Amino acid sequence: MKPPARLYHTLAFGWLASKAAVLLINAVHFPRLQPRPLPADRPRVSVLIPARDEAHNLPHTLPGVLAQGACEVIVLDDHSRDDTARTACRLGARVVRGEALPPGWTGKPWACQQLLKAASGDVLIFTDADVSWHAGALGAVLHELERSGADLLSVQPRQTNRAPGERLLTPLVDAAVLSYFPYPVITLPHPAASVANGQVMAFRREALEAAGGYALVGQEVLEDTQFARRLKARGGRVAAALGREAISVRMYRSYPDSVQGFAKNVLPIHLHSRPLLLLSAAAHLAVYTAPWLLPLPGARALRVAGVVERAAVNLLAGRRRPADLAEGLLGPLTPLLALPVYLRALRRRVKWKGREYRQ
Repeated sequence: MKPPARLYHTLAFGWLASKAAVLLINAVHFPRLQPRPLPADRPRVSVLIPARDEAHNLPHTLPGVLAQGACEVIVLDDHSRDDTARTACRLGARVVRGEALPPGWTGKPWACQQLLKAASGDVLIFTDADVSWHAGALGAVLHELERSGADLLSVQPRQTNRAPGERLLTPLVDAAVLSYFPYPVITLPHPAASVANGQVMAFRREALEAAGGYALVGQEVLEDTQFARRLKARGGRVAAALGREAISVRMYRSYPDSVQGFAKNVLPIHLHSRPLLLLSAAAHLAVYTAPWLLPLPGARALRVAGVVERAAVNLLAGRRRPADLAEGLLGPLTPLLALPVYLRALRRRVKWKGREYRQ
C-alpha cells in the first residue's frame, strides 16, 4: 500500500473506530427518560413555548404539553404571521404577545427571556413548538433533573420522521451528539465539555436568574450549547438525557426545510470557523461517499461501517422501526445531500423565519 493510500486508510478507519467507541460509551452511560407519574412533592413547574409561525405544529403538540400537569403553560407569540396566538389560546394555553426584537438580540433568546419574566415556576422548562410530550414526560424530566442534580437538563427528543425528505438530513442531529460526545465528558465541569439541545431545556429558576437569564446568550443564533458552556463557567451543573418514549420531535417536513434549518446552525457547531466547516465537509465525503465511488483501500469495510454506524445511532436514539434502521442505506448520499447546507452556512448572513442574522 502506497503512503497516501496508507494514510487515508489509517485516518478513515481511525475516525470510524473513535465514533464507534463513543457510541458504545453512550449506549452504556447516556441517560434515557422513562415516563413517570408526577412526584407528590414536585416543585412549581412552568412549561414555556417560544412560538413564531407555529400554527401548523401547535394542534399536534400543545395538547400533550397541557396534559402533563404543569402549574402553567405559556406560549409566547413572537410576532407570528399566522394564527399561532389564536391557535394556542383556543387549545387552552396562556398566550403572551412578544415585544419587538431589541438590538443585540436574536429571536429565540429574546422570546425565552420574555417567557422567563412571565413565568412563576421554580422549574422552568423551555420547549419548542414542534416537540411532542407524551404521557409521563414531565414526571420523567423532573425525576432526571433531581437525579442528576443539574441546574440545566437538556433533552434530546426522539426524531419522528415520516416523509422521505425528512429522513435525508434530520437524523444527523442524533449522530452529531451520540457519535461525537461521550456522555461522561459532558458531565465534566469544564465549560468546553458541554452539549445541549434547545428543543427542551429544563432549568432551576434560581440558577437561570443568577446567570442573567437568556441575556447570557442574547446574540447567539445557536444558543443551547453556548448557554450550557457559560452556565458551567459560572459554576452551574449541566446534564442531558435522551427523550426516547417520553419526548419526540418532528423538526422539518421536507429536505429543503432541513437545508434551511441546518444552515443557520452548522457554522456555530464548527466554532464559527469556515476552514473547519470545509474540512468537515471534505472528511465526510472522503469517508462515507468516496468508498462507494473509488477503488480505495478498505473500501468494502468502509461501506459496511458507514451503513452500520447510522443504524446504530438510530437504535440508541430509540428509533427502531424498520424504516428508521433502513436510513443507514442513505449513508453514502448524506455528505452529498449536506453540501447545500455547507454552502449556505459559508455566507455572511443566514435567514430563519423571516429574520436575517449575521454569522
